[in-house]
Amino acid sequence: MGVKTYCFKKSLWIFHIGTGSCNNCDIEVLDCLTPRYDIERFGMLLAGSIRHADVLVVTGEVNKKSKKRLIELYHQAPKPCIVIACGTCACSGGIFKTGYNFAGPLDKVIPVDIYIPGCPPKPEAIIAGIVKFLKKNEKNN
Repeated sequence: MGVKTYCFKKSLWIFHIGTGSCNNCDIEVLDCLTPRYDIERFGMLLAGSIRHADVLVVTGEVNKKSKKRLIELYHQAPKPCIVIACGTCACSGGIFKTGYNFAGPLDKVIPVDIYIPGCPPKPEAIIAGIVKFLKKNEKNN
């Protein structure tokens, strides 16, 4: 059994950061925690600190002001860490990519494991993306 498979088999702790945007993706991520979608049934919990998290969920476009803090958070995360680009803004920049303050899509700043497109992505898509990654990771190891 590989290291990644063992680490990510159960009880993923998620840390969420919004790097700037309209907050619709943030609402959808938090909606995953409600009893309707209940990501805790998969063992996923929202962590209060990046130092306790297995997963880093990034929403919004990366702007020049949030880029430094995002990189700092990524380096503070225990490795291996799954990075999720949640929403069109994190994946490609969305409507903000032509702005003066745009620092690039998330994968140009830190390595990304999962892309969940949508404006905003539905909770079903967020859960499906994470579960799909876990199943793929289990097959590879």
